[in-house]
Amino acid sequence: MNAPHTLEVGLGDRSYPILIGPGLLDAGEAWRPRIHGRHALVVSNETVAPLYLQRVMTQLDGLHAQTLTLPDGESFKNLAHVERVFEALADMGASRDACVIALGGGVIGDLAGFAAACWMRGIDFLQMPTTLLAMVDSSVGGKTGVNLKAGKNLVGAFHQPCAVVADTDTLATLPDREYRAGLAEVVKYGALGDADFLTWLEAHVDALNARDDAIIAKAIARCCAHKAAIVARDETERGERALLNLGHTFGHALETECGYGTLLHGEAVAIGMCQAAALSARLGMADAADGERLAHLLQTLQLPVTPPAGVDSDALLAHMRLDKKNLGGRLRLVLWRGIGRAEIVADVAEADVHAVLDHRG
Repeated sequence: MNAPHTLEVGLGDRSYPILIGPGLLDAGEAWRPRIHGRHALVVSNETVAPLYLQRVMTQLDGLHAQTLTLPDGESFKNLAHVERVFEALADMGASRDACVIALGGGVIGDLAGFAAACWMRGIDFLQMPTTLLAMVDSSVGGKTGVNLKAGKNLVGAFHQPCAVVADTDTLATLPDREYRAGLAEVVKYGALGDADFLTWLEAHVDALNARDDAIIAKAIARCCAHKAAIVARDETERGERALLNLGHTFGHALETECGYGTLLHGEAVAIGMCQAAALSARLGMADAADGERLAHLLQTLQLPVTPPAGVDSDALLAHMRLDKKNLGGRLRLVLWRGIGRAEIVADVAEADVHAVLDHRG
């Protein structure tokens, strides 16, 4: 195996590597030293486990390693399934030096990471993302959590992994819709703070649509480097890190209202970024042409840019009021001054948001 591309999330004595490259699941020598105790629980789902679980378990030979396979889908990212992780850890007698390995997409990473944050007040966990979305976003930065009926990711913790192992070979088995949902998060990095990257993406649309391995690997590395730098500066989202939520307040509201799993997270984010751009134009912050350019790129990557028909704008606004970025009961949104220039805007008038949700903005 060629040496993986390696980045570091710099957090002092809690710093950790991000390994990106093909064949990493079978390269235990690259990541097993990050597991310090004798207990390891590999948490996966019913889609990923048949493909990759045994390969990971082979690399854990000599440890007291067990597996837990959960149902697949956003609708299962809840406290009931976190409890199943706790039960598995208890059954194996996991102590404070145990490690939870999250093998799957963002749902598994968020859920297993949250369980690790809670077990004995915090044990190690290692991220093994198998989706593009998880590789470029959710596996990096230590955000963990689960959904409630009231909203997405309302229960969670900041708990950094001990390593992120992104085996790009796993993307070959990723369904087309899941792959494209990941591309929305890739585009997000260009939209929020890297205009040159967005231009690069526009120039490589055909390669991205064709799943060109080299181009995908470059995109993953650039996104991870961008996020790692932001997390190192603002680990617990007191300021700059909130910019990574461009499109997410709108998108999370759509996911909640439509029912978890109806829209994939990346699809909802694609729509949400276009709504954030439309609101920015309505407020006079940005030229509408920038939003049109963003929407065009997303459409060429075969992503949705408008909400499903029949979605109630009043219900969406109610979900948005529960967003974690809000302060003092006032909406606080990530908007932009144009491509590559996102910013946090406080006290956004609900009438303006409502106009955009009603497609009048």
